[in-house]
Amino acid sequence: MSHRRTEPGPGQESVWDYPRPPRVEDSAKHIQIVFNQIILADTRRARRVLETSHPPVYYIPPDDVRVEYLKPSARSTFCEWKGQAAYYTVSVGDKETADAAWYYPNPTRDFSAIKDYVAFYPGLMDACYVDGERVEVQPGDFYGGWITGDIVGPFKGGPGTWGW
Repeated sequence: MSHRRTEPGPGQESVWDYPRPPRVEDSAKHIQIVFNQIILADTRRARRVLETSHPPVYYIPPDDVRVEYLKPSARSTFCEWKGQAAYYTVSVGDKETADAAWYYPNPTRDFSAIKDYVAFYPGLMDACYVDGERVEVQPGDFYGGWITGDIVGPFKGGPGTWGW
């Protein structure tokens, strides 16, 4: 697969115009996350992280997340830009998915704006929405990007893209 940039149309963004290192910015878009018929998150106060070749990842303020459905997990990962991430298992009724959400309890200074904000893997949720549009999942099992009609790629994560 080529990583030749898709030219964005009117009202679209290309992930190839996003910076590296990534940046965090406020988003007033309406973000909703659904799991086992419960709206886990509902906000217009998300922050999104933008990084070259990746669809945005939305981080939701804990006040706008039904945290009673999140259980701390043993998983931990390290991001060269954001620092050490901790994970949650999402459990609603009889349905559970391990390591489905993550957050940065002590992010680097440049990412202090997302401290304790929660990001969810859209592929592990029943549905995620941005302004009412159902999110398409970023390819690959490592990344948690949210693809919507206003974002063009190609996107890192699928086969043959690790070197991008």
